[in-house]
Amino acid sequence: MMPLTLAAVGEENRIRRLEGKPEVKRRLEDMGFTAGGSVTVLSANNGNLIVRVRESRVAISREMAGKIMV
Repeated sequence: MMPLTLAAVGEENRIRRLEGKPEVKRRLEDMGFTAGGSVTVLSANNGNLIVRVRESRVAISREMAGKIMV
């Protein structure tokens, strides 16, 4: 298991769990990041990521991506 920040660009990953305070977990879940779901890193730029989750493209910070374990 590793944080999403270490995932390879273009590789589909399965979300194993979300870390952080309850309000952070809730925010990630509202954005579509749920345990068991898939996520693909589309690009990484200055630490920020653009990912595909639930057929949507989402931009997240490096800090938030570090709380998503794949």
